[in-house]
Amino acid sequence: MLDVIIVGGGPAGMSAALTLGRAHRTVLLADSGQGRNAPADAVHNVLTHDGTPPARLRELGRRDLAAYPAVEHRTTEVTSLRRLADDHFEAVLDDGTVVEARRLLLATGLRDELPDLDGVAELWGKSAFHCPYCHGFEVSGRRIAVLGAEPDRVRLALHLSRFTGDMALCTGGGELEPVLRGALEGNGIAVHDRPVSRLESDGTALRRIVFTDGSALERDAAFIRTTPRRRADFAERLGCATFPDACVEVDEFGRTSVPGVYAAGDMARRATVPVPLAAVVAAAAAGTVAGTVIDQDLLSADFELPNPFASGRA
Repeated sequence: MLDVIIVGGGPAGMSAALTLGRAHRTVLLADSGQGRNAPADAVHNVLTHDGTPPARLRELGRRDLAAYPAVEHRTTEVTSLRRLADDHFEAVLDDGTVVEARRLLLATGLRDELPDLDGVAELWGKSAFHCPYCHGFEVSGRRIAVLGAEPDRVRLALHLSRFTGDMALCTGGGELEPVLRGALEGNGIAVHDRPVSRLESDGTALRRIVFTDGSALERDAAFIRTTPRRRADFAERLGCATFPDACVEVDEFGRTSVPGVYAAGDMARRATVPVPLAAVVAAAAAGTVAGTVIDQDLLSADFELPNPFASGRA
């Protein structure tokens, strides 16, 4: 019987494993190796590791975990999870191995479903992005476009106009509220109302946004909207409360609505947080918090002590 099974070996899962390993908690970290940021050239906003390739950051994390004998890092898929009658958990791995633990941390993350637009897939993470904090600085001074007509797209275009003097919003034929159009044009942002046909590139470098009428807009980077999807449906199978945006609901300590089940990373958020925080450091911080609370939860159970985090969920 392990102390904790962690499903997902990204920043959240590895940070939780590190915290638990340092507390001598026995941990299985099941890592499928499918990181959300894998298509990107580099990870940013990570102090001391800004600009590090995603694969290298994972490699460094695995090296850190190797120093803690209580943590087993295994490259494997978890095929099923269930809560057993005596309130512990069973995981079945892709080779048929069955593992049981007293607590469970879900850190499987999200994946980005790309819009149905020719050329996006080839450019994703290279010249087509979704997060200004992850990739905005790298395209400073370049020709940038935001695709979409929704208010959040207008907000993003205004945000990115601080990064460049050549900013455009391509509505894709969508309706743009007059007050929003005025805000864009009043700040020197060109608005293109024609439907978009495709993104043309030279390998992974965006060259042009081509409209359905055959005209084109020369651009170096495009910011698009993706649809986040959970990589696994374990939360639903276990009965955890979720949000329509694919996130699992947690409290400030990473606890889900199911006792003993925790969640961390971009797949989990509190009700007071309006959108998922898709940042490596935010995921790592959430993993550290969840790992600490799990350790204290187990400590309270082991020695029949009051749980200092007992307020709210059990």
